[in-house]
Amino acid sequence: MADATTRFFEDLDQQGYEPLLAKISGALRFDLHEGPQTTHWLMRIDRGNIQVSRQDMEADTVVGTSPALFEELVTGRENGLAALLRGDMTVTGDARLVVQVERIFPSSPYARGPQRYRKGVQ
Repeated sequence: MADATTRFFEDLDQQGYEPLLAKISGALRFDLHEGPQTTHWLMRIDRGNIQVSRQDMEADTVVGTSPALFEELVTGRENGLAALLRGDMTVTGDARLVVQVERIFPSSPYARGPQRYRKGVQ
């Protein structure tokens, strides 16, 4: 049985086109570090068309984190931007690409959507 990270990338590769990324082009490499071993996932995006491979090639943006944290990200139990701000992830290159791609990661299963404050209603 494949882990959540492998399923996430395989599903993206099989899907081929992601409308949420229709205005985006670039290459992201995810380097998942565990001790001396690093697993690489390369995601190439061309106006929403996605290709995924396990190549260790040059990319516009390189994201580094642990396999455990990345699994939390792809299952919606963790937020990528929060992890980045905490220093649990590193980004080298065009950080805007990470912010744009973060949209395709699942949200928390407990998310209820935006809450708006209205006077007198709590």
